[in-house]
Amino acid sequence: MSAQPITLLTPEEYLERERTADFKSEYHQGATFAMSGAKRNHVMIAGNLAATIWIALRGHGCFTYQSDLKVLVEAVGLYTYPDVVVVCGEEELDDGQDVLLNPTLIAEVLSPPTEQYDRGKKFAFYRTIPTLQEYVLVAADRRRVEVFRRNEAGRFELYEATEGAVTLASVGCTVAMDEVYADVHFESAGKP
Repeated sequence: MSAQPITLLTPEEYLERERTADFKSEYHQGATFAMSGAKRNHVMIAGNLAATIWIALRGHGCFTYQSDLKVLVEAVGLYTYPDVVVVCGEEELDDGQDVLLNPTLIAEVLSPPTEQYDRGKKFAFYRTIPTLQEYVLVAADRRRVEVFRRNEAGRFELYEATEGAVTLASVGCTVAMDEVYADVHFESAGKP
């Protein structure tokens, strides 16, 4: 049995295919990775967070996007679809107008298959984006939001919330935990 060769794509080939594809794929250094669907809590939380931020920032020179706008992590050759992305000030988009180059805040809703990647390698990749000021991880199985905020030395510091509200300093807003988790139902601990 012989292994099939892996066909690597250039970024231009990936973008051309992605713009006409029936499903979304992320891209890293030539390889593409199909994205799977998300569970209800994941979708609800991402939508709640995006809507809450959008309402708070409307008319303040910031733009909020949810999961359909690609972000380029140029230093590592990654094109990805964050759950929520915010840019304040002038947006820098590629020529196709579907890749954001200068995010201010990126948020990912954690799910079991992606949590380790979101916390580890993906966060390391995101830290290479010069404009990124905050990386937000939102639990889908309990009320918990972690905000990693870039300090003056360029290091990311952790701020956590489980109740009350969470401050998103990079975009100048505070988000109530009740809004983030509105209509979200957690499975009971004793349920199989």
